Amino acid sequence: MPLKNDNSLAWQSLALWRGDRCLQINLNGSLSAGQAITLRGPNGCGKTTLIRTLCGLSETTEGEVLWNGTPIRGQRSVFYAALAYGGHRAGSKDELTARENLRFAAEFAGTDGELDTLIPALALSVCADLPVGSLSAGQRRRVTLARVLGSGKPLWVLDEPFTNLDKAGRHWLAQRFNAHLSAGGMLLIAAHQDTGIDPAREQIIELSGEPARAELTAGARAS
Repeated sequence: MPLKNDNSLAWQSLALWRGDRCLQINLNGSLSAGQAITLRGPNGCGKTTLIRTLCGLSETTEGEVLWNGTPIRGQRSVFYAALAYGGHRAGSKDELTARENLRFAAEFAGTDGELDTLIPALALSVCADLPVGSLSAGQRRRVTLARVLGSGKPLWVLDEPFTNLDKAGRHWLAQRFNAHLSAGGMLLIAAHQDTGIDPAREQIIELSGEPARAELTAGARAS
């Protein structure tokens, strides 16, 4: 189903801090429907902090995050209704099975979750009926991926989604990302490797290892 095609996410003059250490200053950028942003940079440069800030999970100390032109702090319910987020933590109930977690998430989002497609595609069939608490880190990561991909939400935000996927899995995920973008969806990810996302739709933010201004470069590719 085509998604609403006039959504936008923007951030202005953000500063990122971890404790008393400034990670980045004066970050500016925007993401529109049908487009993807990939964050790159060395470990510790603030990729995860930026993702959490843009999702409203970490408060801004400087600057503003806007959804459709309005600060997210004043419309969190509207923003979260459009957002599907997958971080390093699974975001699942350990005592429930993978299938139960995914079914609950789908019912909460008002979708079918595409469970019949996503469970085998993400190699979860062998563990779908086991408690999430008993799964490996890689299996938990794939449960998180299934939850986001089956959410029906226009904005997907994922931290290192290609981790623990083999070559075929990475290719399949890139195809899903491209299909989401073609339907008018939006994608924000952190990734170290080439993503396989259509270069015409992918923008890259390179974060340095020192506090510095980070500029958004449309269509840039890592060397």
